[in-house]
Amino acid sequence: MKSQAAYDELVRLAQQRALLGSCTALLAWDEETYMPRGGAALRADQLAYLAGLEHEKATNARISDLLAEVDNTDLVSDPLSDAAVNVREWRRLYARLTRLPQPLIEEIARVTSLAQQEWAAARQAADFARFLPWLDRVVALKRREADALGYEIEPYDALLDEYEPGARGRDLDALFAVLSPQLTALTERLTAAPRRPNDAVLRRAFPTDRQRVFNKAAATTLGFDFEGGRLDDTTHPFFAAIGPGDCRITTRYNLDDFGDAFFSTLHEVGHGLYEQGLDPTRAGLPVGEAPSLALHESQSRLWENTVGRGLAFWQHFFPLARQVFPEALGDVSLAEFHFAVNRVEPSLIRVKADEATYNLHILVRFELERALISGDLRAADVPAAWNEAYRRRLGVAPDNDAEGCLQDGHWAAGLIGYFPTYTLGNVIAAQLYARAEEELGDLAGAFAHGDFSPLLGWLRNKIYHQGGRYPTARLIELATGVPPDARPFVAALRHKYEELYGL
Repeated sequence: MKSQAAYDELVRLAQQRALLGSCTALLAWDEETYMPRGGAALRADQLAYLAGLEHEKATNARISDLLAEVDNTDLVSDPLSDAAVNVREWRRLYARLTRLPQPLIEEIARVTSLAQQEWAAARQAADFARFLPWLDRVVALKRREADALGYEIEPYDALLDEYEPGARGRDLDALFAVLSPQLTALTERLTAAPRRPNDAVLRRAFPTDRQRVFNKAAATTLGFDFEGGRLDDTTHPFFAAIGPGDCRITTRYNLDDFGDAFFSTLHEVGHGLYEQGLDPTRAGLPVGEAPSLALHESQSRLWENTVGRGLAFWQHFFPLARQVFPEALGDVSLAEFHFAVNRVEPSLIRVKADEATYNLHILVRFELERALISGDLRAADVPAAWNEAYRRRLGVAPDNDAEGCLQDGHWAAGLIGYFPTYTLGNVIAAQLYARAEEELGDLAGAFAHGDFSPLLGWLRNKIYHQGGRYPTARLIELATGVPPDARPFVAALRHKYEELYGL
């Protein structure tokens, strides 16, 4: 049948593009972990070449002809069939990518590869001036990308759509308008509470080699498969989905801060569990991929915070932690440790932020990157704007650019529009966990005995195995019974922290 042959060719072309994407992902992972600095220029050329080649294949006019051949056929009559889902997403991606000139795609890949190296050096030196020319170039390129893609309201929307299809800046305005005052009020109540945690117990000497052992043990217990993944060191933690059977996660270690590496590891493990839970028989096809970054980030935030900062989690892991770090934790009780990892206090560093203030960090980034793309903020003015926003939103200000506007590598990598997915992910995570508890019963009891399989199994069934069959909002509605809703997130924070702080 002609339509079947056309669909089979579309599958073959998509899987070829996925192979190219896996090569790009592997080179990008290596760039952030093991590549010598001397290889930066060559790596930029390699990534630019692959980006151009992948774009060329994704925008081949033959794809348009093949999509036309499967339109309105029995193959796609069921909108939830694998074929219909794949065709739906191929059509959306083709429409998006054909608006982007290949030279622009290649230039973005080349410049962001070099920019990430310069950002890392600038961050180490706490010298924004060193990174400024690169940020200027990245922002200019992303503006060109937004203009090429087109938008109805503002250029930022075109970039946001890459990570969260259909989302718009005004949607995020509405979400932050709900969250920001409630989180600010909760933070003020908690920081004024007479009961305070002693988080100094987390800032003793934790030898890096033992942190590696402990972190890997925790990742394994949660369900991360090291036969199909790795855990390595980097400047800024991230995950890289190379393909079926190969998921890379990273963290960074701090000898004097237990939480730095541990909670970053849990965050990336959450991404890894999602990737390892996708159906490998659908690899390279939209139906076998996550439908959005917010859904992916919901898993990193769920395992890092909802699970990883819970008392039941540490009822299992704290005895092991005391064995691995007897000098640092030998005189610390479980209750003291659990309270310490849940300290709420406005701070400077996003990846170390507590659950109550974290989304205020995201709000700062959302406002600034949106202004950069609109032209309302010059790259040269980012440090001052960043510091002012932190004073206004969190009541703190950095002493240097390394703990200020240079702390994240997202802008260097061209990931403008990514940051809001963390907040969307927090909202989704709370909603999913609340529903899982309703259906599964005593999750805390299982966690306390080191059994995380009930929750992981529920997520695999409800989320991971679904791949991209449904848009994110619809998938959350099917899994929980209601569309995405910020109320469970706020309610969960209030319940947890008011109990901890005795309010």
